[in-house]
Amino acid sequence: MLTTTDYVGTLFDNETNPNKITLAFTMAVTALKRGHSSTLILMVDAVHLALPNALDGIDIGAPFEPAAKLLQAFMEQGGQVLVCKACMIHNNVAESTIDPRFGVISADDVVNLLMSAKGSLQLN
Repeated sequence: MLTTTDYVGTLFDNETNPNKITLAFTMAVTALKRGHSSTLILMVDAVHLALPNALDGIDIGAPFEPAAKLLQAFMEQGGQVLVCKACMIHNNVAESTIDPRFGVISADDVVNLLMSAKGSLQLN
């Protein structure tokens, strides 16, 4: 897990809000394309998106890419997806069930990443 990152996006919504999901991943990928390190943190209800294949079928249409394709590009380009542990516990999402490419973090980690980032976007 990166302890610092240039860009932090925080996402709070699950699959019921495909627009916010798509925007979060689009901006995170854009940061990578511009040469910045990029981290997306799944919090509150968004922890459900940490489950494997949770982004399949989320496609809001042009000009945006489908969410699963954005996740793939994000991971391939060195992006980091982190999941709030307290939010996972609250939402009954077991750490053993999430995508193995994702990390699990505490509230302290969230604050540290946000305070050291050059920029952030909060989608709540």
